[in-house]
Amino acid sequence: MGHRITTQARGKGGPTYRVPSHRYKAALKHAVSIEATVRGTVIDIEHDPARHTPIALVRLENGSKMYMLVTEGIGVSDVVAWGADVEVKNGNTLPLSAIPTGAYICNIEARPNDGGKFVRASGVQAIVVDKTEEKVGVQMPSGKTKWFNSRCMATVGIVAGGGRGDKPFVKAGNKFHKMKNTASNWPRVRGVAMNVIDHPFGGGGHQHPGRPKTVARGTSPGRTVGHVAARKTGRGKK
Repeated sequence: MGHRITTQARGKGGPTYRVPSHRYKAALKHAVSIEATVRGTVIDIEHDPARHTPIALVRLENGSKMYMLVTEGIGVSDVVAWGADVEVKNGNTLPLSAIPTGAYICNIEARPNDGGKFVRASGVQAIVVDKTEEKVGVQMPSGKTKWFNSRCMATVGIVAGGGRGDKPFVKAGNKFHKMKNTASNWPRVRGVAMNVIDHPFGGGGHQHPGRPKTVARGTSPGRTVGHVAARKTGRGKK
């Protein structure tokens, strides 16, 4: 029996493959649910060690402070608001039913009052494309349309930090620290470059899989490599 392959180790879990939650400054949730209205003033833009996008420290009307996801164009001393009756402008958070079709949004709730789950990475945005009485269709960054409950809250605007990936790493050490910060699988070694006991594609006199790369979805965990449950293989017809 060979060694446990990387996909098995990641699936089992452990500190090596777990997101370093202790590095997050705060959970970036919406200030209120759909029933209330709250306003606040941005008092600082900060760096979060565990994120790729900046975050804003906001002082609310009641004097308390909280962190929020920054959208492009938001700066210190700007006023932001949460609620169903607030103005539709950059940085404000409203229910999807109150946001007009064609608007850019981010930090979308998966279900009402969960604080925001989708479209939170740097430089990304979704677009409101369709509405019904109970559902709102949103074009996600992937291009697919996802339907949400119309009571789900979302922030108007594009997540700040766009263009982050345009700057080259230059040194392997910079890439190491970046990937280490997020517990990502890096460096990624090709299966054909491994020894035979480390991967199903390993071993041999030269680098080749040595077996079909298309496997069934129900294959044992140590064999789910290559094209898992591929709908088709080979060169497509023009």
